[in-house]
Amino acid sequence: CRPRESGILRGVQKKFMTRSQSREQAFALLFEKSFNPETDMDDIITISLENELIEPDEFASMLAQTAWDKLFSIDDIIEKYSKNWKKHRISRVALSALRLSICELLYIPSVPVGASINEAVELCKKYATAEDASFVNGVLGSVVREEKLADRSGAEVPEGE
Repeated sequence: CRPRESGILRGVQKKFMTRSQSREQAFALLFEKSFNPETDMDDIITISLENELIEPDEFASMLAQTAWDKLFSIDDIIEKYSKNWKKHRISRVALSALRLSICELLYIPSVPVGASINEAVELCKKYATAEDASFVNGVLGSVVREEKLADRSGAEVPEGE
């Protein structure tokens, strides 16, 4: 005797996302939040799920929520290491990628340093410009060097500007 499927679960298959796919979703959520700062991140996640703009993924939701919860400390780090750039002059794509990666670097120690930096750079290459990718790489390299985060994974730190 098989259990009955509810209408909600009918046809739904549990998909497993790669960490790259999860990061891209978290990036999209942070990007959306930058246009709607008054909306709770939980509401942005719920609306995005309801409209099938994202897939359900615990890591992506946790990463986006953590980045937003720690926004002030993350933005302080961005301001500190983005020499000669004020936060309001940084593109929203680059800012979202920086916030995502710095969140991983500071608050999610299970994520390898090199993977976090590489993913942020790749997101900028995909959604912005080569200049944004280079800028993000330089800022994150400085953060890792100055905050002594490279020891966490033995990763090579990119040379900064």
